[in-house]
Amino acid sequence: MKNTTRRRFIGISAALSASAMLPSAFAQTAKTTPTALEPVIWRGTALGAEAELRLYHPNRAIAENLIQKALVEVSRLEKVFSVYDDKSQVSQLNRAGLLNAPSADLLAVLSQAKTVNTLTAGAFDPTVQVLWQTYAQHFAKNPHSSVAPNLQAALNKVGLKYVFLESQRITFFKRDMAITLNGIAQGYITDRVTQLLQNSGMQHALVNMGELRHFDKLKQHTEMAKIQNPRGNGTIPNQHIPLQNKALATSGGYGTQFDTAGKFTHLFDPRTGSSTPRYQSVSVLADTAAMADALSTAFAVSSEQDIQAAAAKAKAKVWLVMLDGSVKTIG
Repeated sequence: MKNTTRRRFIGISAALSASAMLPSAFAQTAKTTPTALEPVIWRGTALGAEAELRLYHPNRAIAENLIQKALVEVSRLEKVFSVYDDKSQVSQLNRAGLLNAPSADLLAVLSQAKTVNTLTAGAFDPTVQVLWQTYAQHFAKNPHSSVAPNLQAALNKVGLKYVFLESQRITFFKRDMAITLNGIAQGYITDRVTQLLQNSGMQHALVNMGELRHFDKLKQHTEMAKIQNPRGNGTIPNQHIPLQNKALATSGGYGTQFDTAGKFTHLFDPRTGSSTPRYQSVSVLADTAAMADALSTAFAVSSEQDIQAAAAKAKAKVWLVMLDGSVKTIG
């Protein structure tokens, strides 16, 4: 799962144009329509992750106004989901073990989390925050350790089934539980901003609020992405991902490692507590950014068989960069 730092960078890149290259942490696209508009671009952060908006609109003033509206929405949602903000609803819930009058957005994300938890046979579970805390404390005291901490006490507090949702209250059924929604919230915020832009009349944009979503109402622009090389510069050869009206997310343990050898990362299997990487990275293409985000998190700790089953149900496509550097495609 993601944690209070950034779980990973997007790990996707391609060329927008010869002179307009994005940072390596972002998805970039290639426009093939000769009359395509130049985008109005904003770059910043959302939930501690690098973020970007690219709006293709003939009126720059309108595009800039929509960007400001989008940023207001991002700020509002950060006050719900941020683990950096002690006053956020997630932070309040973690401290008290319950939250009265939760926002509709928090309920929506937790409801989606439960859906993905079932879909992935428990591989996606936002209650792994206690595992993050246990690993972080262990390696802070033992920076050269080559063994995992004792996880028995932490695992007793992990389980989305212990989170009870009501319209006016969220309750933890076990003491000292904690959640992190960083494995789905960036995707949810990306979807909300996308919806805001579409409702405002935008026809073509790239939205990256920690995860990437493309929309082109008229389907006039071909968008392709490449997978970043997790262990070096550049991209994985011969791997092109179509972004046409889809969302893309990538997870990899290389984003945050507890030990210098990279044996223990911040991507936890909530069923066992293990954080040893199965793959170098996992990229998921899905209809929504929230689904792509959550699935990429879950698949990072899942077997290929389980990935295939869940991807088929979600109608998602998956690119696995294996530990030996080869790439497997599912879906």
